[in-house]
Amino acid sequence: MEYRPLGRTGLTVSAVSLGTGSLGEMFGPLDEADAIGLVHEAIDSGITLIDTSPYYGSAEHRLGKALAGGRRQQVVLATKAGRYGFDDFDFSPRRIRESLDRSLRLLGTDYIDVLQLHDVEFVPLGPVLDDGFAELERLKDAGKARFVGMTGYPIKTFARVMRETDVDVVLTYAKGTLLDDSLTTDLVPIADDRGVGLMNAAAVALGLLTPRGSTINIDHPAPPEVQDAARRMVSYANDRGADIAFLANQYAIQRTGTATTVVGAGKSRNLQSAIRAASTPIDEELLASVLALRPPVGRRQWKMGLEENN
Repeated sequence: MEYRPLGRTGLTVSAVSLGTGSLGEMFGPLDEADAIGLVHEAIDSGITLIDTSPYYGSAEHRLGKALAGGRRQQVVLATKAGRYGFDDFDFSPRRIRESLDRSLRLLGTDYIDVLQLHDVEFVPLGPVLDDGFAELERLKDAGKARFVGMTGYPIKTFARVMRETDVDVVLTYAKGTLLDDSLTTDLVPIADDRGVGLMNAAAVALGLLTPRGSTINIDHPAPPEVQDAARRMVSYANDRGADIAFLANQYAIQRTGTATTVVGAGKSRNLQSAIRAASTPIDEELLASVLALRPPVGRRQWKMGLEENN
C-alpha cells in the first residue's frame, strides 16, 4: 500500500480508503458479522482511512463495533453531517452539532479525524459556507473534529468551497475517472495551491465502469452521451479480456493526483481488487485506447443539486 499526505493536515493516508455505504446496506443486504469482518480485513490490508456518514443507514453503528478493541487508533476516521436521507438536508449549526454528537456515540470515539458537510450542492451555498463552516470551526476548536471539509459533486461548487473557506479536506466523486478528468484538471490545482487534501470517490462512475453496468437503485444521473461512452469502454475492455473496473480503479488511484480514492466495497474480492489496483502497473496501450472513447471536454459531467451550484 502507498501512503500519501492529506493536504496540509499532517495526516498520511492510504492511497485506497474504505467507503462504508455498503456497510449500511445501501447497495444490498450485508450481514453485520460480514460487515465487521470487512472493516477488519481492510485495516489488516493496510487501509488507514475509513469514510462513513449518518446517511449510510447502519454504517456508523456497525463501524463502531468493528473499531472496538483498539482498532479505532489504527485509522483516520471520517464522517459527515448535513445529509440524513435521499432528500433530507440540514446544514444548520445546531443540526451539525447534534449530528456529530450522535456519530461520536455510534462510532465509540470522542473525536473524528475528518468531519465534512455532506453533499452541500443540494442547498443554497451561502449559509453553508458561512454559518455551516463556522460551526465546523467551532467543533474543531472544541477538539471534537481534528480537520473539516465538505463533500459533493459539482466542480463549480468545490472550486468555490476551496476558495471561500479554509477547509482542510474536500471529497468529490465520479470526476476522477476514465470518463472524466475534471477533478485533476480543475480542482487539483486549487487544492494544491491552498493545501487542501483531495479525496476521490466513485472510480467506477457509480457502476457505469463495471462489466454489468450501473445497478444503483435510482436512475443514473449521467447524460446519455456519458452512458454511451461507458458502454463503449466496457465493450472495448471485454473484447480484450480486460477488467474495466480494475482499470478504472488503477486510473483513479494512480493518475488523478489525489491523496486517496474511496472504494465502497461490500465484498472481500472487490476490496482486494482495489488494493491490487493501487500498485499494479497500468497497461498504457489499453488505457490510451479507453481514454480515447471519452465524451468531448465539456460534456463529461452531469448536474447534481441546485442549478445555481452547477
